[in-house]
Amino acid sequence: MKKFFILSALVLAASYASACTNFIVGKDASVDGSVICTYTADDYGMFIGLQHFLAGTHKKGEMRDVVDWDTHVYHGQIPEAPVTYTVNGNINEYQVTIGETTCGGREEMIDPQGIIDYGSLIHIALQRSKTAREAIKVMTTLAQTYGYCSSGESFTICDPNEAWIMEMLGKGPGSKGVVWVAQRIPDNAISGHANQSRIGKFNMKDKKNVMYSKDVIKFARDKGWFTGKDADFSWKMVYSAPDFAGRRICDARVWAFFNRFVKGMDRYLPWALGKDKNAEDMPLWVIPDKKLSVQDVEAAMRDHFEGTPMALDSTDIGGGVWQMPYRPTPLYYEVNGKKYFNERPTSTQQTGFSYVSQMRSWLPRQIGGVLWFGNDDGNMVAYTPIYCGNTVPPECYDTPGADAVTFSMKNAYWVCNWVSNMVYPRYSLMFPSLKAVRDSLDQSYFAQQAEVEARAVELCKTSEEEAVKYLNTYSNTKAQQMLERWKELAFYLIVKYNDMAVKPDQNGKFLRTKEGLGATVKRVGSAAAFQKKLAETTGDKFLVPTE
Repeated sequence: MKKFFILSALVLAASYASACTNFIVGKDASVDGSVICTYTADDYGMFIGLQHFLAGTHKKGEMRDVVDWDTHVYHGQIPEAPVTYTVNGNINEYQVTIGETTCGGREEMIDPQGIIDYGSLIHIALQRSKTAREAIKVMTTLAQTYGYCSSGESFTICDPNEAWIMEMLGKGPGSKGVVWVAQRIPDNAISGHANQSRIGKFNMKDKKNVMYSKDVIKFARDKGWFTGKDADFSWKMVYSAPDFAGRRICDARVWAFFNRFVKGMDRYLPWALGKDKNAEDMPLWVIPDKKLSVQDVEAAMRDHFEGTPMALDSTDIGGGVWQMPYRPTPLYYEVNGKKYFNERPTSTQQTGFSYVSQMRSWLPRQIGGVLWFGNDDGNMVAYTPIYCGNTVPPECYDTPGADAVTFSMKNAYWVCNWVSNMVYPRYSLMFPSLKAVRDSLDQSYFAQQAEVEARAVELCKTSEEEAVKYLNTYSNTKAQQMLERWKELAFYLIVKYNDMAVKPDQNGKFLRTKEGLGATVKRVGSAAAFQKKLAETTGDKFLVPTE
């Protein structure tokens, strides 16, 4: 029987996949030839860390339980594979990485009787696949054989050589069937998806770069959803057509990613804004003006639409006294019978975990795959390196006793959330202190990466096991050091910004008077933009009379 570890993932009834973001960078679009992809797992009430499965061998007839990733409801059993591979989070020991975003689609296509949910599908495929193409085959075969009980999903499936987006829907209650299409992203391109189906028309003759279920069009015809020529068939327009939310709340995140690296994206801004029904659709992929680094992609994961018409900064009073680039949910609210919405950027407070996966074909597989992992909103964490062949997860990402309603100082999710929830309401005041620590840690990891991996390559020449052990120790050490540094940051923030004032410090040490008292605090007031808006909206109410 395979030995494995699974971190507790306690969630509310709602699926946390309903608000996720994926970005993709082809190997010829990255600075060093890495394939890069990302994932944010977003939902309120979610508690999760680094899921971990050890490789194993299994006897004929051995079965595997399928337990829903979101709800922990038992769905049934499927036969185990003869051999399974080590998995760390969403990357396996062969550097295959799988992420997802829920795009919903037609509700009548959900099969409640299906055994396989989207989260189980991901982790089962990671345990059984050495390449992205193999993962696509495993996933579609499992769903077709045992039934797929989730709503429409858009999956990122990558390996060190290829990047794919696959979109899948069931065929309705009791069908035990799925329709799907998978499109390879060109090596020199970047792509993304964020809770909206992104594959439109696809070339059915391009067997090298396109895969699909045999009845992908026939099923739609039989249902009366499509009557045109095969060449005019658009997956998303038939099965998951974008509405205002699909564009402004979802595709806008992809547009912002593209806009960072490609000139001329204003052409597709009307699409992202969502209000022009005749706007030009945004392409599935674009060619960036420069090659991207892992650091570039991490920055994109921290995006709040800065520098765009959707920017969440000082443009309105929604950010509060200290202009936080976040808005509370639900995304919609009503005032005087009119419906309004909040912007939904990539960086969001309800992120349970996020990662940037780096996959490199020229290195031994145990060294080439790195999951840069953070256990909170990507803007509020340092992404620590987790190597794909690791056999023991860091305690801070797999903490006994910690869960959604049990705080633990040993747990990264809770310590990171403790800090970020102090910072959110006083963002412009406190975030610079967090950012300084975050960036310092991030830079230290990248500065050490070449040396650490060179040592691992040398070890790998004589013993792959020793190389894995070395990288595992390094990964866990950095994760635990991050946790300790974040605790220090928490204590520092409490002292420095107590009572909405600022205590002066130098090199992290708080200043004192010659008598030993704390130095006089600075009363910095609210953000200037908020003061201006407050004066404009309150008129003379707070105006000081002239003498």
